[in-house]
This record gives sequence, C-alpha cells and structure tokens, in this order.
Amino acid sequence: MKRIGTLSGTVAAMLAALVWATFSEAKESSSRPNVILVLIDDMGWADLSCFGDKEIQTPQIDRMAAEGILFEQFYVNSPICSPSRVAISIGQYPQRWSITSYLAKRTANNKRGMAQWLDPKAPMLARSLKQAGYATGHFGKWHMGGQRDVADAPSIAAYGFDKSLTNFEGMGPKLLPLTMEPGWEKPGKIWEDAEILGGPFTWMQRYTITSGYVGAALDFIKKAETNQTPFYVNVWPDDVHSPYFPPVEKWREGKRGLYLAVLEELDRQLAPLFDHVRNSAALRNNTLVLICSDNGFEPGGGQAGELRGCKGTLFEGGIRSPLIVWGPGLVATQAVGTRNLSSVFAAIDLAPSIIKLTGAKPPAGAQYDGEDMLGTILGKATASRKAPILYGRPPDRKSFATYENLPDLAIRAGKWKLLCDFDGARPLLYDVVADPAVKQRTCPPPTRRP
Repeated sequence: MKRIGTLSGTVAAMLAALVWATFSEAKESSSRPNVILVLIDDMGWADLSCFGDKEIQTPQIDRMAAEGILFEQFYVNSPICSPSRVAISIGQYPQRWSITSYLAKRTANNKRGMAQWLDPKAPMLARSLKQAGYATGHFGKWHMGGQRDVADAPSIAAYGFDKSLTNFEGMGPKLLPLTMEPGWEKPGKIWEDAEILGGPFTWMQRYTITSGYVGAALDFIKKAETNQTPFYVNVWPDDVHSPYFPPVEKWREGKRGLYLAVLEELDRQLAPLFDHVRNSAALRNNTLVLICSDNGFEPGGGQAGELRGCKGTLFEGGIRSPLIVWGPGLVATQAVGTRNLSSVFAAIDLAPSIIKLTGAKPPAGAQYDGEDMLGTILGKATASRKAPILYGRPPDRKSFATYENLPDLAIRAGKWKLLCDFDGARPLLYDVVADPAVKQRTCPPPTRRP
C-alpha cells in the first residue's frame, strides 16, 4: 500500500511537472516577439518629415519614430529593388544568388547574367521563423521572382510564407493597379498584361493598394492573435515607386508634387496597421516594427537631403535608408524618442538579429553575411557592425539619370567609404563622418551631363 502511495505520488508529481512544462511552453510561445517589416519602395533618405523634409507631413510614421528609435546610418545592400529585397530577406549579399539588379523579362535577366528568381534554397528568414512556430505573411511587392514574362517562378509560399498578397511582380494572389488622373472619364491600367502571371487578382485604384495590403496584413495578424501564435509579417507597399497616382482630389503639379502626395497617402494608409499594434496591450509590448526603404529615390521625385546620389548609384543617396524601430516593450526605455547618428549597419544584419530576437534557428549550414545587431536595434547598445559593407553596381547602371560612368564598387568600413571601378581605377575615398554629404574632395567625380 505504501508502495502504491509512493507510486501514485510520483505519478502525480510527473503529471504536475508535465502540465507545468506544457503551460510554460505555451506561455513562452505566446510571448515570443512579433515582427512587422514595412519596406517602402523608392523613398529617399530625407523624405519623411521626421527626417527634416519641410514639404511633407508624415504624422503616422513620425509618431512611430517618436515612440521608437530613428537611425541615420542604416544601409540597404543594393541601390535597386530586387537585390535589396533579397538581402533583407536572407541576411546575405544578393550577388551570392545571382540577383544583381531588378528582375525583368527572361531575356533581359539572361543578358545581365542574372537568375530568373531567388533560389528557394536561400536562407529565408520567413522559413526559419515558420519552422520556429511563427505565422508568416507577405503583403505587398515581392519582385524576387515572377514578373513580366517569367511565369514559372516559385510561389511566395515556397519561401516560407503561410499567406501572401502581392502585385504583378510575384506569384500568387495579387492586387493590380487601375489609374486615374484629373479629367479622365474612366480609369486606365499601368500594365495591360498584368494578369498573365495568374490569379486570383483584384483590380483596384493605384492610390488605394497600400490599404489593400494593410487590410490583408491586419486580417492575418488578428487570426494569429486568436490562435495565440507569434507572427512575422512583411508589409511592402508599391508606394512610392513611379508612376505616381495620388487620389484625384489630392493631385499636385510636377513630379515632385505627385511624389509627395503619394507619400502622404501612403502614410495615411499605414495608420490602421500602426494603430492596431499600438492599441493592443499584448501587441504593443511584444511587437517590433521596422520601417525603411528598399533603395534611394527616383530623380525628380524623392530627395536625400545633403547626401549625394540617387537610386541606381552607389553614392550615399542610393544606398542609405531611413530606419525607424518601434517596440515599446522591447526597445530600451532610455532610447525611446532618440536619433542614433553613429551606428553603422545594414539590411543584411536584420535577419540574424531577428533570429536572435525570436529564438529561431538559421538553416543548417547557412552562413549570414549579416551580423547580430539586436542590441543596437533595440537601443541597448550603439555598436556598429564589425565587417565592412560591400557593394557592386547593378550591371545595367553604369550610367543612370544625370550620372554617367558610375563607379562599379563601393565599401563602407568604419568612417571611411571607398568607390572605384572593377580594376581599381578612379578611386574616391571619403571620410563619411567628417564629410556627411560625401562630396568629392581630391578626386574628380564621375562625369555629369549638363
């Protein structure tokens, strides 16, 4: 009898331990940080009002900055769309996967020596998080495979996403843009053949598409909340990429005016996403929101303030992006509302940092080019990445906009930045700290058209 009693006590203790372990695991799972990455398209380094632009009001993004941290020396890893998106998604340089410029038609990709799409074997952050129990969603522009006449690319689901909604530059459900200008009797279409990549697709006014992505993202987030599942969500709007089509009643004159109208509308349409996370106690204290651009501005539209260069160039205006980090329950209290002027890191650093934050594991054998910068991202440190940041010019951008004979390579190491050609010719060396505008000092700049 005593033995049975002892056995019963042991069993009871084991059951109690099992129940506690199950509860603890569930509690830990539900408390794992959520992550939202907002990647704006073609926005200049100085185009947010919180970065000093006096021509525009972006109160929604500005509030996120005031409640978080604003970083001034954050770099993307390409001055053009597709490779930049690859880098931020996998924590590696996009050249490793033969994506060196924007993905276009099949013949154009072949001519430039590029892959037709990102190999699904790449170490996708989304896949690592999904394997760690996260719900993963992509809502917005993809442009890492499936575009123009490349209709056999993998679906977005093949990269580790549970749900997606994209535009004409991705595979799967899409929102396609209708256009309208003052005086038009009926809407037009930017891409008449946008349906060739398959559906399901929904045509909607260009200026409302960001709200379409935000709405889909919110539905996904609310479902994850109901299921008590941590989530990772990409919100990658088409805005503020040209052509610019703001609401007709908000039409402005000139390319710059239209750009500003679209950016203000983007800011307004992001509000429901930001408000939902802010107004939920559970999400507010356990969600990290990152906001940045994929590359520099298109000439005539955006601006980079004192920085030289634009989209498509390896000058600062082409590769430096504003970065806003928001997370009241995660960001160091003393860092809230601050501007970090000194920490140098890059988009490839986000994947390993998020892996650290969430407790997920990178794919077996994967070697990130990025570094764990979580302490700096959360305002608990001010360290910069240890390794330099390396760049190669997009193969189709030797000349772009008003620039001719652009440098082929660039490297940022500490306070120094070097640009040169493939053979080392025409070196341009700058002290970025002493000369933040990185205007040429002793070496002649590339020739500019008048």
